Amino acid sequence: MFYPPFLIFFLFVCVFLLFLVFSLIKIGIFALAFENLGLSPGALFSLLFLCIVGSMINIPIRRIPVSHQPEEWEVVSFFGMRFRPPRWQQRDMILAVNVGGAIIPTLLSIYLWRQTGTPIRMLIAVVIESFIVYKLARPVPGVGIATPMFVPPLVAALVAYVVNSQWPAPTAYVAGTLGTLIGADLLNLGKLKQLNAPVASIGGAGTFDGIFLTGIIAVLLS
Repeated sequence: MFYPPFLIFFLFVCVFLLFLVFSLIKIGIFALAFENLGLSPGALFSLLFLCIVGSMINIPIRRIPVSHQPEEWEVVSFFGMRFRPPRWQQRDMILAVNVGGAIIPTLLSIYLWRQTGTPIRMLIAVVIESFIVYKLARPVPGVGIATPMFVPPLVAALVAYVVNSQWPAPTAYVAGTLGTLIGADLLNLGKLKQLNAPVASIGGAGTFDGIFLTGIIAVLLS
C-alpha cells in the first residue's frame, strides 16, 4: 500500500530539514554529534531519508469490521406504511503499519536503547512521553490519531535532559519515537472505529510528522 501520510507542504519541510542536516554533515559541524548517537553521519542521514521514503509504504496487518451509517436513509414500504430506517453498511477498515513512521524508527530506537546502557532511564522517559502524548492525541475522522506536530519532539527533548542527561540525544529519539507510537497509536486502537477511514496506519498520518521531527531534534541535541 503506497500513499503519503502528510500534506505536500510538510513533505517539502521534511526534505528541507533533511538536506539542512546533510549540509551540516558535509561541513563537519555534526561529526561529533553523530558519534554520540552511536552512528556514522552517513548512516543516520540514510535512515532519516529512508523514513521519508518509507512513510509512503504501509503494510496491512488486519481488517477491522466497521459499521457505517450514511446520511441518506432508505424508504421502506411495509403493509402500505412508509418508513425511513437507518441504512447501515458493513465495511472493513485496514489496520496497517507504516514503514517510515513505525518500523524504521522502532528498529533504530531499539539499537540506541541498547547502546546507551541506561535501560531504566530510557524506560522512564518512554513512559512519561507516552502518557503526555496519549493525553494530547485525538482521533481525526478520515485522517487518523493526530498529535500536535511539535509537541512530541519538544517534550522528548525536555524529558531526555531531566531523566537521562548523560545521553540526551538517543534518549530524546527513543522517547519521542516509542512514546508517540505508544501514546498516540497503540493506546488508541480502541478508537479506530471513530476515524471513518478506509485505512488506519500505525506511525502514519497524524503521528509521522512528530516522529520525523524527533529524529531531527535528536541530532541537534547531540
